[in-house]
Amino acid sequence: MANSGLQILGFLMAMLGWIALIAATIMPQWRMSSYAGDSIITAVAIYQGLWMTCATQSTGQIQCKVYDSLLQLDAALQATRALMVVSIVVGIFGMAISTMGMKCTKCGGDDNVKKARIAMTGGFVYLLAGLAALIACSWYGNQIIRDFYNPLTPINTKYEFGAGVFLGWAGSLLVILGGALLSCSCPRKTSNRSYPKGGGARTKAPSSGKDYV
Repeated sequence: MANSGLQILGFLMAMLGWIALIAATIMPQWRMSSYAGDSIITAVAIYQGLWMTCATQSTGQIQCKVYDSLLQLDAALQATRALMVVSIVVGIFGMAISTMGMKCTKCGGDDNVKKARIAMTGGFVYLLAGLAALIACSWYGNQIIRDFYNPLTPINTKYEFGAGVFLGWAGSLLVILGGALLSCSCPRKTSNRSYPKGGGARTKAPSSGKDYV
């Protein structure tokens, strides 16, 4: 039962992290305009995501625009896009495989050893999905830090971490932890006991009723 509980906990953690990765990929708040050290008072906040850029005014009005050209985007943004999409797609396969291998389901048959191996495979697939998302968020975050501390970057064009980066980090860690718990579903070896045919068995004689060894 303890192994089954770990499987359920790992699956729920990976599922929650996968949903967080989808939300982080859609969010436009991957980086936000920074006014650190700037005396300029502005009523517009700029947010940039993987797919669009948004401008929020002090009145609450939000205007968003999807990126027009893919080739005009920098390499870090394109790589982050690709890795996040790959992470979500790989997470779908991990979800399907781990569902078949969990003890609480009947999809993978009745063989416990086979189901445990399937659950381990699903855990490894989840690990790949979490690592892809973690690399994507770390790469994007490193690009934000480099641009922020670059002295050649104008102050009014510097950005800080947005909510999408933190949500992506949290989701990738949940997927990795959930995949690690699913990977702990080690199949147990079954020991087949062999009983001797003649030795040690007591047989009863049909005529006298005595027991012979």
